[in-house]
Amino acid sequence: MGEGRKKIRVLVGGVFDILHVGHIHFLSQAKALGDELVVIVAHDETVRRQKRREPVNSAEDRAELLRALSVVDEVYIGSPGGIDYELVRKIDPDIVAIGPDQAFSCERLKEELRRHGIEADVIRIPYLYKSDRAKTSKIIQRIIETYCD
Repeated sequence: MGEGRKKIRVLVGGVFDILHVGHIHFLSQAKALGDELVVIVAHDETVRRQKRREPVNSAEDRAELLRALSVVDEVYIGSPGGIDYELVRKIDPDIVAIGPDQAFSCERLKEELRRHGIEADVIRIPYLYKSDRAKTSKIIQRIIETYCD
């Protein structure tokens, strides 16, 4: 990277409970879009509301796991109320990358970011690896079937 060139910051958000190969592929693809990858981990309350279940790992533990990945540069825990636009503004991303299974419209999210004074491209990352091995709910189901009577 040449001196004076601004580093491209890529922001992703998600639950990342029971880290699996699908998460790794998603994070790697997102990192490839820029120079720095910043992750916002869903707050435990957000997981309860959106997934209608308790997270297996706390937000703090999920954040610590993500910080240990070489592809991730920074990790924050989101607010319980949904998208924390103040935090996103602080992170100042150039790109917001959306996972293939996240129920966001790229255009609507880009408009919402703009309304909050955040100028960032929004890009949906396609499935690179689609399998039951890359779906947290299926992993939990397999654990129950294998280890519980």
